[in-house]
Amino acid sequence: MAFKIIVLAKQVPDTRNVGNDAMKADGTVNRSALPAIFNPDDLNALEQALQIKEKNPGSEIIILTMGPPRAADIIRESLYRNADKGYLITDRRFAGADTLATSYVISKAIEKIGKYDIILSGRQAIDGDTAQVGPQTAEKLNIPQITYAEEITSITKDKITVKRRLERGVEEVECTLPVLLTVHGSAKACRPKNAKLFMKYKHAKTPTELQTLDDDYLGQEIKNKAFLNIEEISLDDLDCDLVKIGLAGSPTKVKTIQNVVHTAKDSMKLEDNDDDIKSLMGELINNHTLG
Repeated sequence: MAFKIIVLAKQVPDTRNVGNDAMKADGTVNRSALPAIFNPDDLNALEQALQIKEKNPGSEIIILTMGPPRAADIIRESLYRNADKGYLITDRRFAGADTLATSYVISKAIEKIGKYDIILSGRQAIDGDTAQVGPQTAEKLNIPQITYAEEITSITKDKITVKRRLERGVEEVECTLPVLLTVHGSAKACRPKNAKLFMKYKHAKTPTELQTLDDDYLGQEIKNKAFLNIEEISLDDLDCDLVKIGLAGSPTKVKTIQNVVHTAKDSMKLEDNDDDIKSLMGELINNHTLG
């Protein structure tokens, strides 16, 4: 039995490299100042989709991401792992969107894509940690949702069974299709990129990227191969209410921001003896680093 699966993925700033310039004056993330990576929980969601595809030949995995043109990297990384196609939602008029405005645009893009069986997303993104976009998207699409999914234990034409990872244990729940699942970080890690798929899709481009491509011959080759064309969705392609998009359509407002950058100020030199080790352990316990 084949399923149509949509995976919501996000390109996020690498929060392991946060510096003084990580935030803009208006309280939004300065994405140009940080390296961009595939949101970790979304990779877990992609792996769940890939497992469904393996067990159900003929299934299709569609990657949907919203962001600037460089976010197409997320789609290529997914194609390297055996996703089938991707859509990049990109438009300057979407900039500054909070979770409410983001989920609104995503829901409109999903409606444009058409019929689907399962929507998968990571539990949360590491740049906001709100865990709201997935559930809000399900509400706007008027479909059921299962959060904190750790494993899909079974799936049929009409029903899915999922194991959820909760704070104090696990539970198994059933739900009808279509459904949206947000995948917990404890789910199985995503497989690495496949070398053959990398060679197949390494030149996959969006229309925006093709416009900036210097090699005319390569650009024509990409246009002639449908599987190398990554589709873009702009505001003009969607039936959106303009007051619900972008910064203007985002009710979440940042009151104040504060950059906290940890720097090493003190150091200790320890000798190879029991007294120095005992002294260090005592200090770590007293300042509550340990215990």
